[in-house]
Amino acid sequence: MDAATLTYDTLRFGEFEDFPETAEPVWILGRNFSALTEKDEILSDVSSRLWFTYRKNFQPIGGTGPTSDTGWGCMLRCGQMILAEALVCRHLGRDWRWHGGQRQREEYVSILNAFIDKKDCYYSLHQIAQMGVGEGKSIGQWYGPNTVAQVLKKLSVFDSWSRLAVHVAMDNTVVIEEIKRLCMPWLDYAGAACSEPEPDPQRGLNGCLEGACAMAVEEMVLWKPLVLLIPLRLGLSDINEAYMETLKQCFMLPQSLGVIGGKPNSAHYFIGFVGEELIYLDPHTTQVAVEPSHDGQVPDDTYHCQHPPCRMNIRELDPSLAVGFFCQTEEDFDDWCMRIRKMSCSREALPMFELVDSQPSHYASADVLNLTPGQCPPHHHHPKQIHILIHIHKGQTNESHSAQASEPRPASGHIAARIQAFSVCI
Repeated sequence: MDAATLTYDTLRFGEFEDFPETAEPVWILGRNFSALTEKDEILSDVSSRLWFTYRKNFQPIGGTGPTSDTGWGCMLRCGQMILAEALVCRHLGRDWRWHGGQRQREEYVSILNAFIDKKDCYYSLHQIAQMGVGEGKSIGQWYGPNTVAQVLKKLSVFDSWSRLAVHVAMDNTVVIEEIKRLCMPWLDYAGAACSEPEPDPQRGLNGCLEGACAMAVEEMVLWKPLVLLIPLRLGLSDINEAYMETLKQCFMLPQSLGVIGGKPNSAHYFIGFVGEELIYLDPHTTQVAVEPSHDGQVPDDTYHCQHPPCRMNIRELDPSLAVGFFCQTEEDFDDWCMRIRKMSCSREALPMFELVDSQPSHYASADVLNLTPGQCPPHHHHPKQIHILIHIHKGQTNESHSAQASEPRPASGHIAARIQAFSVCI
């Protein structure tokens, strides 16, 4: 048997350890558990997450392409998992639980069908791989977190059932105004009624011909549920210790969708932590592709991790990753902003990204981007903004900020940039 296609059940089940007997809390996607008294609840929560792994014997991608994603599709599968978690929260709620061997709710079946390995499913491997060509990735090439986030954003436009607003925050900055415009398309912000382009009306996915923005006036909602993905680079070759506590705090937020990242060329979907260990679902096992039945039901046992999840020390994490959050309502988003601002005021951890009310006008300013070392930005800028400007100058002036941008540049110079800003300008 090819070692690349061995499954956990046949090879690696013995490697999985139960949760340690520790009084430290176990955090999983915004929920707090005790490893001493709630192990069954922990495993139930983990097994209720949709688990996407390598598959084989599916339809050739593009008609003549690969029939398996073993060895190259792990980040694509992690992208599927973080988006599937958003869809579960959207349609079933965060506290929904999966029970094997039972007939499942229609909403669950619809979610799972969107990820089946077939060319006409919204978020199938086929769709992600082919959409990735527009991001400069050939079919069969390994993705980074930013690339898969950009692809998921594009594919979500065609999901008229979920009507998600997927926002990928670039440059380590979340702009509240941009998100409000995206999630409330009925608002007339700068004449933009809808921030996403209209999809091709001839393109049908899962039998649906309309896109997320092509809705009738009577169908307009006050808030489109938000999936916020933030690609980050938290160090050079290793994660900067200054960000570790902040990253762990993200799993404690009720809006958490987890983190996609891992080790070099080996992606994982991180869903929580206990102590200094991150808890994750691993896509690196190859299973046979599943075919839905005539009534749409899917044999789903292989889409749920029914053994204790993997764990790794946070210091082993590759610095290139993307954090995700889901806000069902505007109140959820406002609450998230409040919590992020509170985290930013903590002296125990360094913020991983900036949260600002509106897009700073100086982002595209030539006098800022052309600063030379030791030169101070114009004095009308706020000191907190000076730190942002120097960070851009030091690390991102040579990077394209378009949807086809490469993975985010390192943020390990974050502290040094802040110190330099204040020493030069004060």
